Amino acid sequence: MKQYSLALSFLAALTLSSNILAAEHWPQWRGPLGTGAAPDANPPTTWSESSNLKWKVRIPGDGTSTPLAWDNKVFVQTAVPASDKTETSRQPYQFVLLCLDRATGKPLWQKVAREEVPHEGVRDKDGSFGATSGVTDGQNVYAFFGSRGLYCYTFEGSLVWTQDFGRMRVKNGFGEGTSPALFKDSLVVNWDNEDGSFITALDKNTGKTLWKEKREEATTWSTPLIVEQGGKVQVVTSGSRRIRSYDLATGKLLWECKGLTANVIPSPVADREKVYCMSGFGGSALDAIRLDRTGDLTGTDAIVWTHNQGTPYVPSPLLYQGRLYFYRVNNPRLTCLDTASGKAFFEAEQVEGLGGMVYASPVGAAGRIYLTDRNGTTVVLKQADNLQILATNKLDDHIDASPVAVGNELFLRGRQYLYCLSEKK
Repeated sequence: MKQYSLALSFLAALTLSSNILAAEHWPQWRGPLGTGAAPDANPPTTWSESSNLKWKVRIPGDGTSTPLAWDNKVFVQTAVPASDKTETSRQPYQFVLLCLDRATGKPLWQKVAREEVPHEGVRDKDGSFGATSGVTDGQNVYAFFGSRGLYCYTFEGSLVWTQDFGRMRVKNGFGEGTSPALFKDSLVVNWDNEDGSFITALDKNTGKTLWKEKREEATTWSTPLIVEQGGKVQVVTSGSRRIRSYDLATGKLLWECKGLTANVIPSPVADREKVYCMSGFGGSALDAIRLDRTGDLTGTDAIVWTHNQGTPYVPSPLLYQGRLYFYRVNNPRLTCLDTASGKAFFEAEQVEGLGGMVYASPVGAAGRIYLTDRNGTTVVLKQADNLQILATNKLDDHIDASPVAVGNELFLRGRQYLYCLSEKK
């Protein structure tokens, strides 16, 4: 397998079982390494509605969750209106997992996990009831719909088990967005909200609770990161009050430190030694924290470096070949930092061609950086010490979901369509 040694170098940051290193898989919303990087993928650099378009399929309903890809299947979560009512506050929705044929985009099966009227709304036209993403281990797919529950389906669409966590009360009614994390037989769900926050681990085979710990934390939308360091597997969570790490086996708190800004959305990323936690609403915060410590790390040398400007609000960072890439708030201004020192290669630099706002997180593959804005434009950069644009590509859809790079393909999920892009030979 190409670049297999590079994939192994990121083994400590895997959030899934150790066999997930192949180019053809994108098993969770931030990819096979949980970093936004696809070390073996080689997706196209240029495309349009008429070139390098392998297929384009309308997805029923609406969603901003990132698709999952494994072998010949693609899984997409969506929320489909179940009536003709125009008032979204009284509209029942079907919360759906859709399985598509990866070669053709043809729907293979569609399962309605639950139908109900959501107890809370979402933020104007920006939000979606289909914002949470699932995860897969190559045998089952674990579809997560937040307050609508967690569902384990086989790849053939048979329901194995379900788990209900109750109802979130989300700050300002912004809607839900966190996703589960998976490591071997353990599924982790972080349930930060305004009414009884907790973190819990489930047995992926049965859905039974392994442990559950209360959290003194307000609403976050950040997905937990599972990392293995020094023979111990830990779960790192970003928060406004505290950044915390838990022992995956027991739920015991391993370490914690000062928190980030309000409304934490970006998910942490990690390499072999450090985890990088950041947020960007009402201020800027980025901490590079050593993974081999215990206790309260606030004010200690365990926080190797910090960066307090130009950090993202909604998009998560990309960790790719020793560099961190992230936007300034939700703007198409990109920063690239060296992970060892925190020094900037470039900082809050405008990406020409991207307009308006950015919600999708950046993706790295084949020495390139893929940046997608809400208007359906994707700018492809060369990985370099300065900002070098290779191509600017436009599709006829609004895109908030993060790109997916697997094999020679790039999947872009818009508010109406799912695109499979591949260079034609």
